[in-house]
Amino acid sequence: MGEALDISLDEQIMPYIDMANLACGFHAGNPVMMHQSIKEAKANGVSIGAHPSYPDLEGFGRREMECSVEEIVSLVIYQSGALDALCQSHGVKLNYIKPHGALYNTMMKDIEVFKAIAKAVSKYDKNIKLMILSNAHNDKYATMADKYGISLLYEVFADRAYKDDGSLVPRSERGAVLSSKEEVLQRAKLLQKEGYIKTINGKNLPLQADTLCVHGDNAQALSIIQALHKLNHEN
Repeated sequence: MGEALDISLDEQIMPYIDMANLACGFHAGNPVMMHQSIKEAKANGVSIGAHPSYPDLEGFGRREMECSVEEIVSLVIYQSGALDALCQSHGVKLNYIKPHGALYNTMMKDIEVFKAIAKAVSKYDKNIKLMILSNAHNDKYATMADKYGISLLYEVFADRAYKDDGSLVPRSERGAVLSSKEEVLQRAKLLQKEGYIKTINGKNLPLQADTLCVHGDNAQALSIIQALHKLNHEN
C-alpha cells in the first residue's frame, strides 16, 4: 500500500486488513504518502510493515538489479528506517519488513541475498520480523534467520499463481495474477481447511500461512480483500 498518488483505494481497503506493507519511496511512494498511509493504518488498528525494494521507480521495483551485500543491507535499513521514523512520529511501531517485487523474489532464490536482508533486519532491530514466501524449506530459512537473531513470517499470495516447485509464476506469463474473487476465495478455503493450495498445473502444494497477501494494484483488490475478511471472521 501507499503506492499510488490517490490513496482513496487504500482508505477503502484499510478497514478490512490486519497488516499493511507500506512502500518506502524506492519503487513507489514518498514521505507524504508514507505519512498518510501510517495515519490510516493507525486509525484502523492495522499492523505496519516496511516494503523496501531495489531503487527502481521506473520499473516499480520489479526488475532484478545487481547489488552487493553491503548495498542490499544499506537499502533495506535506509528505507525501513525512514518508515520507522514516521511511525514513531505517530506513536506506532514498525512490526515487520517485507521486501518488494524483484528484491523479494531474488531473496527467495539466492541465499546470499536472503542473508543480506536478514543481516539488515538484525542490525536495525531484532524485534522486527522478516516476511518471506512460504515454501517447502521454511525450516531451513528459520535456521538461517535464527543465526541473525530474527524471526520470520510465512506468507502465501492469495492473488498469484504458483508453480509446482512453490515459486510464483512470473508476471510475464499468462495466468500469473488471479483477479477472480471466487478463485481467490476457493484457494483461501482450501488452505484454511486442508493446508495446501493448487498450483497452476493443478497439483497440491502444502504451505504454512501466517498471512495472506493481496496486491494493491490488483484491479479487484478491494472486493477480494472484503471477501477474505468475511471468510476470516466467519471461521
